[in-house]
Amino acid sequence: MRPDILFPLFAQTTSLKGVGPRVAESLGRAMGTRVKDVILTPPTGVIDRTARPGIAGARDGQTATFDVTVLRHLPPSAKGRPYRVIVGDDSGEMTLTYFHARGSFLQKLLPDNERRLISGKVEIFNAQAQMPHPDYVLAPEDAAQMPGLEPLYPLSTGLSQKVARKTMLEALKSLPELPEWQNTALMEKQNWPRWAQAILMLHSPEYKEDMAASGRARSRLAYDELFAKQLALSIVRESNRRQSGRALTTGKNYVQEVLAGAPFAPTGAQSRAYAEIAKDMSGPYRMARLLQGDVGAGKTFVAALAAAHASEGGAQTALMAPTEILARQHAETLKTLLAPAGLMVEAVTGRDKGKPREALATGMREGYIDVVVGTHALFQDKVEFKNLGLVIIDEQHRFGVHDRMKLSEKGQRPDLLVMTATPIPRTLALTAYGDLDISKLDEKPAGRQPIDTRILPLTRLDDMIDAMGRALKSGGRAYWVCPLVEDSEFIDLSSVEDRHRQLTAIFGNRVGLLHGRMKPDEKEAMALAFKNGEFDILVATTVIEVGVDAPDATIMVIEHAERFGLAQLHQLRGRVGRSDKKSSCFLLYQGPLSVNGKRRLEIMRETEDGFVIAEEDWDLRGSGDLLGSKQSGLPAYKMADLDKHKSLLEIASKDARALVQTDPKLETERGKAAKVCLYLFEQDYGVALMKSG
Repeated sequence: MRPDILFPLFAQTTSLKGVGPRVAESLGRAMGTRVKDVILTPPTGVIDRTARPGIAGARDGQTATFDVTVLRHLPPSAKGRPYRVIVGDDSGEMTLTYFHARGSFLQKLLPDNERRLISGKVEIFNAQAQMPHPDYVLAPEDAAQMPGLEPLYPLSTGLSQKVARKTMLEALKSLPELPEWQNTALMEKQNWPRWAQAILMLHSPEYKEDMAASGRARSRLAYDELFAKQLALSIVRESNRRQSGRALTTGKNYVQEVLAGAPFAPTGAQSRAYAEIAKDMSGPYRMARLLQGDVGAGKTFVAALAAAHASEGGAQTALMAPTEILARQHAETLKTLLAPAGLMVEAVTGRDKGKPREALATGMREGYIDVVVGTHALFQDKVEFKNLGLVIIDEQHRFGVHDRMKLSEKGQRPDLLVMTATPIPRTLALTAYGDLDISKLDEKPAGRQPIDTRILPLTRLDDMIDAMGRALKSGGRAYWVCPLVEDSEFIDLSSVEDRHRQLTAIFGNRVGLLHGRMKPDEKEAMALAFKNGEFDILVATTVIEVGVDAPDATIMVIEHAERFGLAQLHQLRGRVGRSDKKSSCFLLYQGPLSVNGKRRLEIMRETEDGFVIAEEDWDLRGSGDLLGSKQSGLPAYKMADLDKHKSLLEIASKDARALVQTDPKLETERGKAAKVCLYLFEQDYGVALMKSG
């Protein structure tokens, strides 16, 4: 269904003049296998050939262009010596040096007494200008082939800049004039060129500004890429809204019974979030909502209210957690919260075998288990529900829009609630979760005290251990987080096993150990033992970041805190401060600190607001570092740079949503052009979704 006008762009690069199988293979590794992949690869740099100083004015290391006359050829005097050509202009002479060159070729390239344009890097040796292997040697009539500004492109084995540039120029010959899909008012306000003109400006620039990330051409093309993704997400979002779901409402009072039986009153944020969820679930269309909560803001309680609401409508709830330990903890918490309503909650994990597993499968299939908690195995084909009405996904940062669409096929179009305890920067929320409506939990339960956060150098480790001893005598309990599992001769970081040995020698057998290499049942047993007070100190790796919950622990020590990202430090600190007791967090660092490292620790001391921390983390680390290369579900942009084009993303999101709301089938003139944009950037799953209703 791809529009005919795009066919030349989707052709293989082997269709271009001069691109054989070998060059195509190298191009594929560096830029891509199709013509569009090549032209949508932005330059990585530029060679400025506009300097024309004349030979006498040339500087060492300068890239410059000269209009010269060939004076004489000096063939090599012995084997292994270079071939030299002396050229000159009105101001002086220069030596062109060639190694391993054929004399006949150079005689033809640089005929005696002829004018030539040469360009390359100048070297000054013994006060004499030289140019080894000029990049360009052109006759005066071919001067147009000499770029003033020559873009550079990513390379791979077998691909030179010369071949990459030649291929790009060939690819640009296939450039169609596409219909304008962008808003006219926006185009005028930003002074943006049309799409084809922007491509030409980027790859054949007159000015350096044409290639800059903030320049008119690159900004326009970055916006197109962001707009295509946001348009597809808006179509998915609108499709979710229009997909008939089930209005989950009855006369039962499960939600009121859960609220009445809760050990605390919900915060204003919890009440608001549940009201938004209840409105979605009671309406005629499917819910697709993201619940993002700050650390300790009580998202599990909101999930319990949503599950009770589903049960009121006679439907089952499936909650998916990323690990077995977290699945079992959620199951225990939900059992307690939902007990006043008499609802049955069960955990399903890989450990269940034989008859217990069969009993669980029967309970799910026959519907007398109301809430099922498990890992991703919950959504395998062989797992059956009688009446699945609500799917809750917890802590799944690596779940993309396609996965969410697939999950929703389980059961009869169940409502979908995605939860994360990691506050998300707005840019990331738009990019990764643009298909979902968003609810925020930005209040902590009443009675929670601020966490006293302190920054200490590791040279004061003995003071820290002494302070820990005093705290334990007065009934304190602590987490002690280290970056490594075991000692390494290559990395000078404290290991969790080494610190566990040291603290055990001082405090005895009241020191527990927890790390990711332990077996699942060992980890779960240790987490439970610490929660139940069998240990005073739990020495651990970041495995405690999610899923280890001991509300009466009041001390968090993080060694080599400078090694952790802000979001992770915030998550770790959130393991304490979960009761009405005063809590402290100690960030131990190894100096000297980098500017960013120092700023990260200062931000932790200044604020406990996870939403502020998330934005600061994005600004400090940038999207590449923050998201990581394995962050699936997030688009890989070529023209757009989320750090440099953040403001454009906001505009693209609003623009795309407005277009889909006013023209849901993309049938207007702009709507039809926008479909071309979707196909160009391969977001056409949005078109397919639109056609399927």
